[in-house]
Parts: sequence; structure tokens; C-alpha cells
Amino acid sequence: MANSGIRKRESLEAIPAGEQSFVRRTVKNLVSGTFSGIAVCLVGHPFDTLKVRLQTQPVDKPVYKGLLDCFVKTMKWEGIGGLYKGVGSPIVGQMFFRATLFTSYYQANDFFFTPQITAFFAGKDRLGQRLTVPEYFLCGMFTGAVAALVEGPIDLFKSKMQIQIIRAKSGESVMYRNVFHAAYVIVKKHGIRGAYQGLPATWLRNIPANSAFFGFYELCRTLSIPEGGTVFDLSPMALLASGGTGGFLYWFLTYPTDVIKSTMQADDSVVEKRRFKSIRDCVKKLYNDEGGWRRFYRGFTPCLMRSIPANATLFFVVETIRKYLPI
Repeated sequence: MANSGIRKRESLEAIPAGEQSFVRRTVKNLVSGTFSGIAVCLVGHPFDTLKVRLQTQPVDKPVYKGLLDCFVKTMKWEGIGGLYKGVGSPIVGQMFFRATLFTSYYQANDFFFTPQITAFFAGKDRLGQRLTVPEYFLCGMFTGAVAALVEGPIDLFKSKMQIQIIRAKSGESVMYRNVFHAAYVIVKKHGIRGAYQGLPATWLRNIPANSAFFGFYELCRTLSIPEGGTVFDLSPMALLASGGTGGFLYWFLTYPTDVIKSTMQADDSVVEKRRFKSIRDCVKKLYNDEGGWRRFYRGFTPCLMRSIPANATLFFVVETIRKYLPI
């Protein structure tokens, strides 16, 4: 009987959508996504703050000399709260973002089990089977494109708050009281388009990055499944290692695109005042004016330091809740 229960739960991984109602799957996405999002914020946000500040500080008058200097000055000037600057937007937004992320991902999984797609890719009935690794990479690409519509504004509001200390130390006025005030002011002044500042750059990062994220995560899980077992027989260490690997490769393989995204989001909210007119213009100016290819790896160290523990935590919480949530 116990084994039967596990097989039913595995429907999210390997059985068409008809085997489990959309409502039940959405509830699982919502609950697991919310709690995993909160966990990943608490673990990873301090590293993200250091990364964004190093990425976006002015080249001619840098506030920080490096990662350690950024950490020391943040603690000195702002205390521990400085490391969590702008955390309100990610935490509040996680319910929507993670629900979108995992719903999109599993909907993409279901797509590969439709009769037409099954015949094209596999040529046979795949009921009870897992997707192939290349198909997981394709699912990740789709997920990245959809999730950017939610993640983009969250990142924008967060980034605006994280870089305010740089503005203050450079003699500029501070515009926002908190992340919610930032969201209110930006949307009020610039409309919904203002919340999507840098969206093309977000897609540039998200589509290949989420392909690597989910693809390598599923590859590691597949390689870790014990003989005769299922993904629900994986040990906690296997889940943590798979999640950490996916998260590490998300950033390691695509980090320059994140620098472009962060830089364009940190630019002026007024279109006419922006330094960067397009992704191509941003790449050209960063390369020519701010140190060549090294500019695209500014903040790389704190990002990689964050990637493994944060994403190991993310997937561990998601899979644990999915396995034991009694719905």
C-alpha cells in the first residue's frame, strides 16, 4: 500500500495531467513554492545584495573595493538589515513567482506527454516514464520565458532598493523608503511598463539559465535514483546535491547576462534619461567603458557562494512538501 501511495505521488513527474487534477497540482505548486521561496530568500538574499551592489556601483567612483569590503561597509553603515535590503519584494512575490515557476515547469512536462508530442519524440506510449534529459532542458526554457513576467518586476523593485546606499554615498538623493514604496512610485510614475524595465534582458538571462537550472537538476536526480526505485526514493543529500548543482550551473553558465539585466534595471526609470538604450548598447558600453570582459563578472563570487546553498534549500523544500503534502 505504501508503494502505491508513492506511485500516485509520482504522477507529477511522469504521468499526464489527466491523472491528477489541475487544482490539486496548482495547490501543491503554491504551497511548495511559497515555503521554498521564503527559505531561499532567507538563505540567499545577503549574497544577492552584495552581488547587486558590486555589479551596479559606478566605475569612476566605486564605493566598494571588493566582496569583503562590500560586506564590511554594509555591516558598518547599515547593520545586518543592510544585507536584507529589499527582501520584502522577493518574499511577498515568492508565492506568485514560485507558483508560476513550478506550474509552468510541470505544465511543460505534461506537454511532452500529449499523444502528438509523444509520437514525435518517443514514438511510443510513455505512461509511467520520465522525460528524457533533453526534454527537461526544453521545459526549463519555456519555464524561464514565462517566469520572467513575474520575476522581472520583483527583481526590479529589489534592485532599486539594494543600490540606494550607492546613490547615497555618491551624493545622490534617496528616492524610496522601502521596497513597497519603490513599487508604488515606479508604477505610479511610469505605469506597468515601468515595472518591466529591462524585461528583454531578463528573458536573455532566464531562458538559457532556467534550461540549465531544471535540466541539470533533473539529470542529477536521474543519475541518483537507486536501482528499481523512483525519484521519491532519493535521499535528502541527493536532493540537496541535485538542487545545488542546478543552481550553481544556472549562474556559472549565464552570469554575464545577469550583469546586463541588473545594470539595465538599475538604470534611470525615466526612458529619456537612461544610459542604455538596448541590450546591444548596454553590452557595448560596459565592455568599452568599464573594463572589458571583466565587467561582466563583477559580483561573480558572492553569486556563486549563494547559488549552491540557496538552490539546494529551494529544491529540497519543494520536493519534501510535494512528497508529503496530503492532497
